[in-house]
Amino acid sequence: MINVLIIEDEPLAAEKLEQMLNHQHYDVHVLSVCNSVVQTVKWLNSNPHPDLAFFDIQLGDGISFDIFDQVAIRFPVIFTTAYDNFAVKAFKVNSVDYLLKPVDEDELQSAINKYEQLHQPVINSTGIYNAIQSTAKMIIDGKKYKDRFVVNAGEHIRVIKTCDIACFYSEEKSTFLLTGKGKHYSVDHSLNQLEDEINPSFFFRTSRKEVVNLENISDIVNYGSRCKIIVKTDKDTKELIVSRERMKSFKKWLAEEM
Repeated sequence: MINVLIIEDEPLAAEKLEQMLNHQHYDVHVLSVCNSVVQTVKWLNSNPHPDLAFFDIQLGDGISFDIFDQVAIRFPVIFTTAYDNFAVKAFKVNSVDYLLKPVDEDELQSAINKYEQLHQPVINSTGIYNAIQSTAKMIIDGKKYKDRFVVNAGEHIRVIKTCDIACFYSEEKSTFLLTGKGKHYSVDHSLNQLEDEINPSFFFRTSRKEVVNLENISDIVNYGSRCKIIVKTDKDTKELIVSRERMKSFKKWLAEEM
């Protein structure tokens, strides 16, 4: 659906244009018809902006270019006029096309097609992106994540539930986990591998060397352009630093998950 605004001070011309739009394009919805600069400015300041607008250039109280001086016009415009001496000026603003009156149906259709070619791909790509994000979220929500890790503890083998892990961290080319009870164990995974195996609703990669469990964050302290996370265990605490480049996504993750 293309939401359209018509600016035209001749009622018959406005009615004819709306009829032509409805006749040629069944997915066009005319939001309103304004007949002056003043009325158009008032309407644009009071309503969501259209996808496309038809501007008659010469109006009773001025020319439609005056509207651009009073309102930020970011939507595309097709100009209609009985004169062609404004063509150059029209294409200096958000103009898709410039139609001479009386408007010809074939030229109108061509202008609509031009609008769709120039602007619909942006709309469609946004829709596709949203669909991908939505699908990805459903996949993530339904994905089976690791619920336990098998680790070595001297001569013994321990099974650690993922929910009992306070954080993962790397030191000297090895990866370790810290449990909520304050125990440290080596794991046979890199942090990059772990990111794909643990639930991102609970675990966040704070830096190149650390991943934290939301449930074990006891405090967050501003630390210049970064922040310091205090991870609490039964024995003591551990400090993690959120890297500068991950701060934005960290705050978003906190807002979504906390």
